[in-house]
Amino acid sequence: MKKTIFSTLLAATLGIGASVNAAEIKKLPQPDLSQATPSLMELLNTRQSTRIYDKEKKIDDQTLSEILWSAYGMNKNGKRTIATARNEQNMKVFVLQEDGIWFYNANENQLEKISDENAIGYTAEQQKYVLDAPLHLIFTSSDSHWGHDHAGSAYQNVYLYATAKGLATVIRGLIDVNALHKALKLNDNEFVIVHQTVGYAKDTDSEK
Repeated sequence: MKKTIFSTLLAATLGIGASVNAAEIKKLPQPDLSQATPSLMELLNTRQSTRIYDKEKKIDDQTLSEILWSAYGMNKNGKRTIATARNEQNMKVFVLQEDGIWFYNANENQLEKISDENAIGYTAEQQKYVLDAPLHLIFTSSDSHWGHDHAGSAYQNVYLYATAKGLATVIRGLIDVNALHKALKLNDNEFVIVHQTVGYAKDTDSEK
């Protein structure tokens, strides 16, 4: 009983919102920070939103690690890869997969499973192309003032990484936020901000 109470308190302290089963942890490869990439100006010039994905082509663990690190990882200064107001770092990033829902723990560079539920359907009720994307990121926060700004910084980083790597991505708001709030086991003061799909383009349908 004492052990269960301690585990619950520890999860709450870490801000995960749910206890994590030690057997349900997926260690990620370290991001390769030595890669040569196009210039920032070139990436900005070629960035685009893509909505048609090759559903047969998956994201490998190395690429997944680098996507998550770009979005909200820890850099060499012990800071996030994005700026956060007052350095509170109160955003969370979740990965939705067919085998369940995973919380991104940047400090440990790992994914921690919080549920076996396949919640991808909650993102695709109005746009079925979403189901072809191999990677689904959900950005959440407890900061009603700055949370959307933090998410914007994170998903722009993912856009730049995707552009550098020849990946396709789009940011989306047509999702069932209430169902996702429940599925992600968020606290009452937390809310779902936005959904981002990442994959490989089958064709391109760019806007903006």
